[in-house]
Amino acid sequence: VELIAGAITDEPPQNITEGGIIREGFNGELDELREISREGKSWIANLQRSEKEKTAIPSLKIGYNKVFGYYFEVTKTHQDKVPDYFIRKQTLVNAERYITPELKELEEKVLGAEENMAVLEYELFQEIRLQVAGWGAAIQQNARLIAELDCLAGLAHVAELNRYVRPQVDTGEEIVIEGGRHPVVEQLLPPDEPFIENDTELANSSTQIMVITGPNMSGKSTYLRQVGLIVFLAQIGSFVPATRARIGIVDRLFTRVGASDNLAFGESTFMVEMLEAANILNNATSRSLVLLDEVGRGTSTFDGLSIAWAMTEYLHHHKKIAAKTLFATHYHELTELAMLYPRIKNYRVAVQEYEDHVVFLRKIEPGGMDNSYGIYVAQMAGLPSAVVERAREVLHNLEGNELTPNRTPRLGKRRDGSATDQNQLSLFDMRQPSAVEDELRKIDINNLTPIEALLKLQELRQMLNKK
Repeated sequence: VELIAGAITDEPPQNITEGGIIREGFNGELDELREISREGKSWIANLQRSEKEKTAIPSLKIGYNKVFGYYFEVTKTHQDKVPDYFIRKQTLVNAERYITPELKELEEKVLGAEENMAVLEYELFQEIRLQVAGWGAAIQQNARLIAELDCLAGLAHVAELNRYVRPQVDTGEEIVIEGGRHPVVEQLLPPDEPFIENDTELANSSTQIMVITGPNMSGKSTYLRQVGLIVFLAQIGSFVPATRARIGIVDRLFTRVGASDNLAFGESTFMVEMLEAANILNNATSRSLVLLDEVGRGTSTFDGLSIAWAMTEYLHHHKKIAAKTLFATHYHELTELAMLYPRIKNYRVAVQEYEDHVVFLRKIEPGGMDNSYGIYVAQMAGLPSAVVERAREVLHNLEGNELTPNRTPRLGKRRDGSATDQNQLSLFDMRQPSAVEDELRKIDINNLTPIEALLKLQELRQMLNKK
């Protein structure tokens, strides 16, 4: 470190052969060459002034180009004053160019010094590089330790500054957060606007899935990300933004948030959404944490609602998954799932209606949201009153069809007319996939050679024959 600090300048050039990389005072020969280079310009300026006085040629000046080097230039009007020791080098339309032995001597010193300086600097740099390379492993190890220390110091500083607490991390199944806050959003709020704290309680055996409803911009997405970040911070050894936290270790953190397409691969927003959802359903375990934000919004309402409903059932019923899940949704019909399954609980973002205004309280509380306030937002946006009133009528008609005459959720009915309950679980519990099916799903057809395909087929046949 001392070698690098003493040899290399604070802001070295990008090209190491340009010079200017070695610090002054590191090498005496290099310092001498630099002095010659700096003084050379003043020497040339002094020579120009001296010759101008000696020859009485007011237009005399010294120039430079890469072909001839340094030269005296005299206009044609003063050509008769040129002394004999000026050697003609080039004729121009309005001037003549000359050299002198003294000028060439200075040129050799100045240009030679600059050339030698660049060569010497590069040689010195190579020597330093070789010495440093011998300590490469130690330097990298120190860099890793410093980076880790810097990270931990940063976490500690933020924890002290923002009232974080030490979480209890254990191997239990529960995630319990009291007074949780979003570590980024709370820093972006105005000083006079406090962040609204929220609690979270998840457990595989009781509250496995939280279905969270609420209007747009009410804080659902922030809450999901907040829980994910708190769990992540706890598992990397950081304090967390909460008043108390007990985190049962999760093996994976799955998220399905945001909406974006993948034009490069021809994948629509909905396709990307479904690919991410498939990854969750195929890889989540009972120790995973799943964050789902508005699944199904990339397609039609009925298709999206159907997929969201089926995914929630799958996460609840599948014995190998049963992952702790936060599901934020605009589909208020999903709140009916809590009437059917014991480990699904409804939560909502609290809203306060005051005269003609709606205030989002940002507080997560038990219960489902029975109003999306979408029509209110449309009215605030300036839609004609006739459109708003008609929307209210249509909404009333739709809401009237949510329950069957027996007051059970209409969406929970099967095609045979039966209702889904705990004694009649969803289709996902009817049959677990066989080992052969699992193997088939793992096969990467695009990267399988014909021989490998035949061998895999033979292996699958043997598996079937053993059954």
